[in-house]
Amino acid sequence: MANLTLRGSSLVLEGELTLATVGALESHLRYLLRQQTPTELRLDLTGVTRLDTAGAVFLRRTEQLGAGGGATLMCGPLPEPLRGFFEYVDLPPEAAAPGRPVAGRLLDRLGERAHRDVRGALGFLYLASDLTWSAAAGLFRQTGIRRGSFLEQAYLIGAQGLPIIALILFLIGGVSTLQASGQLRQFGANIFVADLLAIGITSELGPLMTAIVVAGRSGSSIAAEVATMKFTEEIDALETMALDPLRMVAVPKMWAMLLTVPLLTTMADLVGLGGGLLTGVLSLELAPQTMMARIAETLRLKDVLTGLIKSVSFAWIITIIAVDRGLAFRGGAAGVGHATTSSVVASLFGIIVLDLVWGLVFYL
Repeated sequence: MANLTLRGSSLVLEGELTLATVGALESHLRYLLRQQTPTELRLDLTGVTRLDTAGAVFLRRTEQLGAGGGATLMCGPLPEPLRGFFEYVDLPPEAAAPGRPVAGRLLDRLGERAHRDVRGALGFLYLASDLTWSAAAGLFRQTGIRRGSFLEQAYLIGAQGLPIIALILFLIGGVSTLQASGQLRQFGANIFVADLLAIGITSELGPLMTAIVVAGRSGSSIAAEVATMKFTEEIDALETMALDPLRMVAVPKMWAMLLTVPLLTTMADLVGLGGGLLTGVLSLELAPQTMMARIAETLRLKDVLTGLIKSVSFAWIITIIAVDRGLAFRGGAAGVGHATTSSVVASLFGIIVLDLVWGLVFYL
């Protein structure tokens, strides 16, 4: 128990000053401060018999409590056995000082964002160079690469992705023919639909749409697999066993991408031309032989090679971004989903940027 009484210009505190008593003591102290007349009071602590952390913090706050009651409250000395403990206990840290001006906080955020982006870009460039070098070295030295993993990845990326890519390009070929014919019909130049179809599919739409489908289907799968391996600490286990995770996990995927995406693009070109040819015959009443002859006459090796070069670069950037997003995984199941989503979005951005670069190279 504890007792607090007002005697003249002194407040006398007696008994145990512990967690069980400080609540009632603080309320009683506030009441006495409202009733007191002197502006200066002394807190007599010679009668305190026991002190714990809550009691020491209470004594540290008495000056603030006195100021809140309009008085200056000064604590007297504690009994000798309790002084060492009281000196050891300090007040909790005060609230943070008022924030910096809005302009300063904005600059801080911009600086942090710039630092994070630069660090992320440097990490991506390091990963790109490391993975590219490991893939090139894997042609001559296959140690650390699981046997059969390349064929497995090529089947998953290429053979299983062919039906959806073929269907999409068949429809795009038909839509391209209809869109082009709507304008050329005004000039009686329906036959030139074959020219637009041949160049557009082989040099632009074929590799671009194939890469977009592969990024959404296979790139997201790679990112999710790498993120899951990091979550289950399989990446750390490989490093513990002195195995390079890039060579073990990413290099087979890289070579499967580099091989299958150009093949998928070639098949997509053929199916897209077939879809455009069928649409032209059925809707524009063009003779199949005429359209095929026009396509063969218009189509040049440069257009085909342009599309294949684009497809190789698209496969390269999709793999690197997927692995990078997977390795950047943070958190639990939600982190895997975030890594997958960011992989697809970043891959689409990278594909468009590379397509623009190749467009400047080949057409300017």
